[in-house]
Amino acid sequence: MRELRVAQSAGFCFGVSRSVDMAEKLLKERGSCASFGELIHNEDVVRRLEAGGLRVIQKPDELEAGEHVLIRAHGVSREIYERLEKAGGEVADATCPKVKAIHTIVSRAAAEGRFVIIIGMPKHPEVEGICGWCGEHAVFENSQDLEIWLDKNTEYWGKPITVVVQTTQTRNNFTECCNVIKKRCTNAKISDTICLATFTRQEEAARLASECDAMVVIGGKHSANSVHLAQICAEQCSNVQFIENARELDMDRLKDADVVGLTAGASTPAWIIKEVRNKMSDEIKIEETPVEKEMSFDEMLEETLKTIYNGDKVTGIVVAITGTEISVDLGAKYSGFIPTSEFTDDGVKVEDVVKVGDTIEAVVVRVNDVEGTAMLSKKRLDAAKMWTEVEEAVDNGTVLEGVVTEENKGGVVVNVKGVRVFVPASQTDLPRDADMSQLLKKTVRLKITEVNKARKRVVGSIRRVAQAERRERTEAIWNEIEIGKRYHGVVKSMTSYGAFVDIGGIDGMVHVSELSWGRIHQPSEVLSVGDEVEVYVINFDKEKRKISLGYKDPNANPWTAFTNKYQVGSVATVTIVKLMPFGAFAEVLPGVDGLIHISQIANRRIGKPEDVLSVGDVVDAKITAIDEEKHKISLSIRALSEPAPAPVAEVEEAEEDNGEDALVYEVSATGEATGIVPEMGDEE
Repeated sequence: MRELRVAQSAGFCFGVSRSVDMAEKLLKERGSCASFGELIHNEDVVRRLEAGGLRVIQKPDELEAGEHVLIRAHGVSREIYERLEKAGGEVADATCPKVKAIHTIVSRAAAEGRFVIIIGMPKHPEVEGICGWCGEHAVFENSQDLEIWLDKNTEYWGKPITVVVQTTQTRNNFTECCNVIKKRCTNAKISDTICLATFTRQEEAARLASECDAMVVIGGKHSANSVHLAQICAEQCSNVQFIENARELDMDRLKDADVVGLTAGASTPAWIIKEVRNKMSDEIKIEETPVEKEMSFDEMLEETLKTIYNGDKVTGIVVAITGTEISVDLGAKYSGFIPTSEFTDDGVKVEDVVKVGDTIEAVVVRVNDVEGTAMLSKKRLDAAKMWTEVEEAVDNGTVLEGVVTEENKGGVVVNVKGVRVFVPASQTDLPRDADMSQLLKKTVRLKITEVNKARKRVVGSIRRVAQAERRERTEAIWNEIEIGKRYHGVVKSMTSYGAFVDIGGIDGMVHVSELSWGRIHQPSEVLSVGDEVEVYVINFDKEKRKISLGYKDPNANPWTAFTNKYQVGSVATVTIVKLMPFGAFAEVLPGVDGLIHISQIANRRIGKPEDVLSVGDVVDAKITAIDEEKHKISLSIRALSEPAPAPVAEVEEAEEDNGEDALVYEVSATGEATGIVPEMGDEE
């Protein structure tokens, strides 16, 4: 072993440090007190506290009247609180704030009649305590158990469900469980309640284990976060020792390892980490440097007692969210809170912008030393930062984003992270005399054109950004355009001959003949202004900047359906759609018409088609000719009403008919026949 690497996040988390601190203060003030269950999952720390006068009890009735009792960091159920108070105890709550936040979430869920799913170890004290604040609930240790239960109880798929996770669970396990829930449950609210410190510790341990030949993990054998830490390390490293203290360390297993990593669970005190580290360091003769030196236990506690002042910039972790405030763990003796009103402007829901476990920056507005609280403001900090960004944006042309909050005679006001930016009407990118109220509550992109901090005046332009973006989109389309390429577009305007579609900065035209395979007379029969459509390029001219687009699906070509179903000699049931002097057009399939020449309508001579047929008549007709190249079809009703002539007679008839047999015509999209119609011969 030549190198030892110690994880920076190893050891006591805030919640554990806080509970131990509370215990030591009580013992100092009272001489003795009780703890409901082991205060933390570390036997060395528990024994040390017991030696100082801490008595561990397992049942409320073990408490003596008037005795101070400490609620452990894992928390307890609502029932335990009530029974301890009923027993006459003076309760001091050392529940970790992050666990307390879960109690709040599940209590609210119970009040709303929601079923609670808890991801965690069923017999763990933290999970048992959470269960005591729920209504109807279930606990699942992994995604496999959860999936089996949901598949057996499908009635819960549509029920309102709230999901929380034990603070010390691994991120992978929580993600896998969430995926199972999302695939089945349609009304689930998922709260990511994994402790940020735990997540950071796990990420660092995984990275460290992947770089080391051996890993040493320190923690209690019944500490959930320590067990998970050892499992994570084992996934990355084949040589992992999970120990509770320096006495259990097996140095022989480290002899062949060049680089060894060391980490510890949240309930492992600094002095145990230091003992293990020193034992390992003695073997490789590593000297401590000021950077590597571990803080002592007292130093770690002192860190949590630091004082903060009005105007200080602080960073903390969101531990709870209520209807009026957001509680923030500052890692200090003060409990920070931010009014939810700072996050709910313009009807925004607080849960959409901030969640339990988020790291948040704010400025201290007011400190209450008596209550140990600090009122914070995120808006003030954001506004101060934003002023700097706004000033820089004038010089470097940065594009900023904000929400339009006001309309006035001269333009609109945009809120850019707390800074009011005035946009003149001419710079809104709206047409002249347009109603500017249509921009209210919309998110816009703009450039800053003027800043006067002394007058707190900022002027911006939406138009500059919009014009630049349109130019970029236009050039991108012309550089990449090709025949057949598909675009998602919006119908901008309609004419009698087609529809104009915006495909991202450029308008292309869909001719009426390209709107439908069926018969239509006006584009409005298929599309409306504002419709979102999928179109494809039929042709384009870069010089003239014109694009022809198609809308009807080439794969739905009715001619293909016709040729797959019919052939010459087939009999089809057709609908008469148009009458002409020379015959009748009939629909064989939607989008496919054929011509019944006047000579093929009846087995007798008729003066005009309407003497026999009317538009809308449904008749049977025989297919007498198909022109695959020109997509023309000839039909005959007469062929079905008289016997087929002998082969020789058929040839003679063809020679003497003078063109009176059915002729093939091309049918346009409007139902018109194209080509030249010959004059009818005299059959007499």
